[in-house]
Amino acid sequence: MKTKLCDVEWKEFKLQTIFQLENCRCSNVSKLSAGTVPYIGATNRNNGVLGYLKPYPNLITKGNCMVFICDGEGSIGYSIYKSEDFIGSTTLKVGRNERLNRYNALFITSVADKVRGKYNFGFKRNEKHLKKETLLLPVTMDGQPDYSFMEAYMREKERDLVKKYKDYISQFIDSEIIKQGKVKPLAEKNWMGFSIEVIADIISGQDIYEAERISGKRPYISSTALNNGIGYFVDNTNKSLEAGSLSVNRNGSVGYSFYHPYSALFSNDCRKLRLKNPSKFVGIFIANQITLQRGKYGYGYKMGTGRLKRQKIMLPVDLDSNPDYEYMEQYMRQLEQKNLLQYLEYVESQSENSICDA
Repeated sequence: MKTKLCDVEWKEFKLQTIFQLENCRCSNVSKLSAGTVPYIGATNRNNGVLGYLKPYPNLITKGNCMVFICDGEGSIGYSIYKSEDFIGSTTLKVGRNERLNRYNALFITSVADKVRGKYNFGFKRNEKHLKKETLLLPVTMDGQPDYSFMEAYMREKERDLVKKYKDYISQFIDSEIIKQGKVKPLAEKNWMGFSIEVIADIISGQDIYEAERISGKRPYISSTALNNGIGYFVDNTNKSLEAGSLSVNRNGSVGYSFYHPYSALFSNDCRKLRLKNPSKFVGIFIANQITLQRGKYGYGYKMGTGRLKRQKIMLPVDLDSNPDYEYMEQYMRQLEQKNLLQYLEYVESQSENSICDA
């Protein structure tokens, strides 16, 4: 079977000739109760999942469908595939096709996303415009969409990625750490509160305004809670450039903290923390403890440098009542190994399932 894009014929299809469209039905999620059914909204992150709701029968949309995002800043024009049943916002429309499965749907999603640039606040992705979207798809000898090719192509891509992931993860598996056995549980350690200024130097960032930003590969840390705090990738540089430090958001998603092992620039919407006992694993541990305090901040209680210095976080202590950095290091190393092994098992199971389904 052909598995290269250049080996097949391609043809344009109007979206309405490929899919039967239907509407999602949730217009006011704030009135609904939390549960286990995925709530899908106007975002292409996390495969559209914004939360989980109780299974309201009149709102549930059956899975194995394409979801077209028709509104929402930053996400309008994107498409996602949902295998499971869900509750969808009215900002979404659903496309069905009896030939659809996870693999050919992911292929079509990649094609459909190429048109997203034409949508904006003045040009909505309403049903009329959606139906007229053009999809360029591989075709069979009789000129119909070649769903079998699309599936085979995506299966091959998945196998390649699974192998890549397995090879990458395997290099971080440390049998010696695993052999050492479990580190003492957190609940069995003594804990004390420490002001952040005791464990780290607090340094202001430096803004790089939009007009000044040069696109590049250097992380620029802003005040987002997503992507480990990375707002942009730039080619700029300034005095805030540093590797192995923490960031704490003082605006935007206030209170979130992240560890940055790579060289990064830091905006003035966050504060850079230079640990007095620097370590990747200690940094991750402390960033988590800082983030746990984020609920105390809001519009009426801002985070300034002075307030951040005085903020206390709970840390495990040694026999001398000092922060037990060695314990934090070992605890996070063990946790990393556990997560790596679990993910490796998951990736291997996905690979086996893919082969069995073929």
